[in-house]
Amino acid sequence: MNLNSKSDSYASAGVDITAGYRAVELMKAHIAKTAVPGASTDIGGFGGTFELDLTGMSKPVLVGGTDGVGTKLKIAFLMDKHDTVGIDCVAMCVNDIICSGAKPLFFLDYIACGKNYPEKIADIVKGVCEGCIQSGAALIGGETAEMPGFYPEDEYDLAGYCTGIIDKDKMIDHSKMRPGDVIIALPSSGVHSNGFSLVRKVFDVENADIKSPVAELGGKSLGETLLTPTKIYVKPVLALINEVTVKGISHITGGGFYENIPRSIPEGLGAYINKADIRVLPIFELLAKTGGISERDMFNTYNMGVGMSLVVSAEDADRAIEILKANGEDAYIIGEIHESESRIELC
Repeated sequence: MNLNSKSDSYASAGVDITAGYRAVELMKAHIAKTAVPGASTDIGGFGGTFELDLTGMSKPVLVGGTDGVGTKLKIAFLMDKHDTVGIDCVAMCVNDIICSGAKPLFFLDYIACGKNYPEKIADIVKGVCEGCIQSGAALIGGETAEMPGFYPEDEYDLAGYCTGIIDKDKMIDHSKMRPGDVIIALPSSGVHSNGFSLVRKVFDVENADIKSPVAELGGKSLGETLLTPTKIYVKPVLALINEVTVKGISHITGGGFYENIPRSIPEGLGAYINKADIRVLPIFELLAKTGGISERDMFNTYNMGVGMSLVVSAEDADRAIEILKANGEDAYIIGEIHESESRIELC
């Protein structure tokens, strides 16, 4: 900690430089756990570094992704629980870049807050580090900005950026997709990190009791259920790609099925999804019932229990599901690829 750097004038404006140093000291142990070959996790410099290992790659391509947690943070504020939203932040980035088949290399985070409470900031970064560990990425740097008068003292925003790498010849670009291919679902852990403005409106979370058990949620509280971290799919998907030709991957985020699944399907083809096969989670049933939300709007906003979908040849489907289950994913078939101009149909 730099004891010589202290500004009484800056502190009088609401910015405590020494709190920032304290937060960095508290997070160092968490960051060290994310170390991977090539990464420097010795934070404190002006830029994070990563040494690329291009062994076996003929045309290396870097793939970047950036995102935030959105208004799900409001639930964290209400629950006063801050050690899981960092997982969400990482997940939203790494789950995007894995759709091209890229392996995440490193991650950087950005936290803006009204007041720097070192223990709270360290809790946030603890979650970021857990997300990095789950995805095999190193946390090589970040920024914490104390912004009094811009954010309320007890609130913050959280965003991140990830870089991954893949050999160009191995990128997943849907060019091999054909009619008859099978669509496989990877279950979500819950609402993940999208659609929370509607969630908050429907449940009136600022005024409701979100800490008491709810029967429809298996005895868990609404707040606990909504804060369930976004599932990270990197390691199971990488394991699958190593053994089976995956023709398309969709990360089911904001826009739900109708927006995201067509993004991985070429023109002239469409996805036929069997709604009866989708294992809809209780939180979505409760949300639809409480808010009077139509089925189409639910599937056009939320993942409904499917966090990611993958397309493989019909002859590879059983093997793909076997590999995914061996890597902790209870994967199952939800549809097929057909010749169609409709892009997606839920039947």
